[in-house]
Amino acid sequence: MSFKFEKLIVWQKAVDLAASVHELTKGFPKEELFILSAQIKRAADSVSLNIAEGSTGQSNAEFNKFLGYALRSNVEVVGCLYLAQKRNLIEQPNFSKIYAQCEEILVMINGLKNSLK
Repeated sequence: MSFKFEKLIVWQKAVDLAASVHELTKGFPKEELFILSAQIKRAADSVSLNIAEGSTGQSNAEFNKFLGYALRSNVEVVGCLYLAQKRNLIEQPNFSKIYAQCEEILVMINGLKNSLK
């Protein structure tokens, strides 16, 4: 592994989150393809991408800023989960699995942010 972010467990978990969301959206109806499906996938991808991008910055302050973006994207995934649930697009076990992934990532991002201070 040659990039700093590849060693970060939180980045690895964020990649797993994106994969889980991708699998989840395969079951969404076609009319959601360019609506909720695309939104939740972009948000999930954004978590790992912001961690990666921020890790190559010149300062801890810059990395902290990108971790904030990743955190907000993570919360956006949770918001999308609730919308999917209200639209009867996902079942409770799938909701709970991805929600738990988001909770874990939230704690890890906050821990990493605190370590940068």
